[in-house]
Amino acid sequence: MIGLLRPLRVFLALLAGLLAAIGTARAEQLVTSLSSHQVQITSTYVGTQVVLFGAVRRDAQTIARSGAYHAAIIVRGPPQTLTVRLRERRGPIWINGEQQKFAQVPAYYAVLSSAPIEDITTPPVRERLRLGLRALAESPGETVEREGREAVFQEALVRLRARAGLYRENPRGVTFLRPDIFRAAISVPADAPPGSYEVEVLLFADGILLARDITAFELVKTGVEQRIAEAAETQPLAYGLATGMLAIFLGWLASVVFRRD
Repeated sequence: MIGLLRPLRVFLALLAGLLAAIGTARAEQLVTSLSSHQVQITSTYVGTQVVLFGAVRRDAQTIARSGAYHAAIIVRGPPQTLTVRLRERRGPIWINGEQQKFAQVPAYYAVLSSAPIEDITTPPVRERLRLGLRALAESPGETVEREGREAVFQEALVRLRARAGLYRENPRGVTFLRPDIFRAAISVPADAPPGSYEVEVLLFADGILLARDITAFELVKTGVEQRIAEAAETQPLAYGLATGMLAIFLGWLASVVFRRD
């Protein structure tokens, strides 16, 4: 019996490898490229755009698709810990009330697509991929259980970040130049934090995820801004004293310049 099982296992392993090879050969592949992999923040930096180009690679054995290709691009900034506070009214004034911390939340999040994401794929796929602001609002990061009130803070987090321009969704952000070549311009606002930005590219057809590719670009400070940031992190005491002395000097200088006789 053992002698019969061993050849059977070998045959099944070879069959599995053959099926995997066939599946790979007949599947689309994505080839992507960014216009820049490093964006430098200088004293004149007011934001920028990073352009992504993508191409769908097919071979002669790739099966024909009944519908056109669609692409979605998810850009995630460096993870941060953010706090959301609910304002409460106490008499005539508003004060900060209950709060919620979110760990490992992307500081920047953008979704660009060739069509509204509701038309590209199904809700389960969007939820699994966390594709879109709605899916992000449902599970933006690690939270503390609050007896069913998590959704209130999660929605507030996404709403506030979207209002600041750091969370955005553009259903016409991807343009197909040809049926198998597309382009997208990723807008990086001036107040986006430095760090590594992951760019995930998803290819769909007939609502099915066909392929994905991941690349990245980096937002870095240079020049005086970099030296000041390094001093603030490595020598906080000296940085604080220098900042205080500079504020005192500028205050004295302003009093001299605008002094009335």
